Amino acid sequence: MSIDIKNAKKEFKNYVKNYNPKDPKIALKISHIERVSQKAKALAESLNLSKEEIELAELIGLLHDIGRFEQVRIYNTFMDKDSVNHAEYGVKILFQDNLIRKFIKEDTYDEIIKKAILNHNKGYVDIDKDLSERELLHAKIIRDADKLDIYYVLNNESMQVLYGDNIQNQKINKEVYREFFEDKYINYKNIHSGLDLAIAHFAYAYDFNYKYTIQKIKDDQFLTKLRSRFKIENQETKNDFDNVYNFAKKYLEKELITY
Repeated sequence: MSIDIKNAKKEFKNYVKNYNPKDPKIALKISHIERVSQKAKALAESLNLSKEEIELAELIGLLHDIGRFEQVRIYNTFMDKDSVNHAEYGVKILFQDNLIRKFIKEDTYDEIIKKAILNHNKGYVDIDKDLSERELLHAKIIRDADKLDIYYVLNNESMQVLYGDNIQNQKINKEVYREFFEDKYINYKNIHSGLDLAIAHFAYAYDFNYKYTIQKIKDDQFLTKLRSRFKIENQETKNDFDNVYNFAKKYLEKELITY
């Protein structure tokens, strides 16, 4: 089977014409999706996968956030906890509403695409346990590619847009702080401030699957650049935040050695 990536990209551009490109949220998501698709392709190539698997990874990257556009139109937010699970909503649009056939004619890859999308935004402890080896491969590829580009966004988007107002005086939820070090997993229900959310972003360090991704994070200094964007006034809060940053950075450095 072959995947017509050129047609899929054309159909993606046609689909997003239904939404206002001047809306910063829409513009941000379009560019994010296009970059994730290319990052997924590059990651698949680094794994020396077949042409078929590389094209499939690229296609999944193109479709992984398709639910975001209706999420923004209806709820005007990207926060799943305040609206809908965007992965589940994307799968509904693609497979219940049959949008998938615009991107790929045959149904050979439907289950892989569906399961990769459904698992791309789950906490790593919540990933489906019954995935086949191939399904798990593509779930891991899209999870890495997505988080890698999120780090890019976090270092380029407005801090107010990302983390809210008055971030220099925000507090860290002690439960989020504990989760970072003890559970190595953040329960998003405990996030009450921009700083809490930032700690969840540093916790991505626990959830990368491939040396290629970790090396890119190190080479582009994403963690260091992100830490430098925060000007925290309270000394105790600043110390706690630095502890999180330093631990995440050292954790990834150790992970690089183990690969």
